[in-house]
Amino acid sequence: MCLILFAYRPDAPQTLIVAANRDEFYQRPTAPMSRWPTPPGILAGRDLQAGGTWLGVGNDGRFAALTNVRGPGETREGAPSRGLLVSDFLSGDHGAREYLDDLRERAHEYSGFNLLVRDPSGLFYLSNRGASEPLLVPAGVHGLSNHLLDTPWPKVERGRRLLHELLSAGAEPEPDQLLDLLSDCALPGDEELPDTGVGIELERRLAPMFIQSPAYGTRSSTALILDSQGHGLIAERTHATPGNHVGVLHFRV
Repeated sequence: MCLILFAYRPDAPQTLIVAANRDEFYQRPTAPMSRWPTPPGILAGRDLQAGGTWLGVGNDGRFAALTNVRGPGETREGAPSRGLLVSDFLSGDHGAREYLDDLRERAHEYSGFNLLVRDPSGLFYLSNRGASEPLLVPAGVHGLSNHLLDTPWPKVERGRRLLHELLSAGAEPEPDQLLDLLSDCALPGDEELPDTGVGIELERRLAPMFIQSPAYGTRSSTALILDSQGHGLIAERTHATPGNHVGVLHFRV
């Protein structure tokens, strides 16, 4: 998962609104969003290579989503799968803050990650690259890519602005509107790009909200509109090859 745009509104009926793109190599085996037979209670896509997921919901109002941290040396050989951090929370019984407090003690074992977890007590964030304590996310429109929460990368700033405009239009957004927002392919100028140590050509390729390249790109786009108890609507649009929409799945939770 490489871009998560979300509005957290604890006092609104639609408490959490999420629009997220998962970027990955096309050859990595993946199952689309579904209700998992085991562990039970999870609605999520599935990484068939490592067994975890990048975003999903569980019982009791649980939500979790993950992005990797980009940069040379951020992927550790032999480290446990970061996707299991999402599925372990969704299938567990620890509270959101308790889960992150426990994870903080062993976060160094993983490659670089950003993790969002939510239960009825609130929405929390933890990174093992610069945010050593769990953060209770404040109300507002936020963005998370492959650096810390609300780092002003062009895709994050553009996505936050587009989401804010959609929410300011009056009526509550529909999932398909959030999916359309995620299809934005605008490329910022080189002077706006971050320098994460991967070279200017790769920075350009990864800069749009929706990524298209022959081997790597946006594999799925997910929209969630949830109330404080985790009930609401979810939609996922999958992409088999660059720009090739396989279809859209809709769920009610």
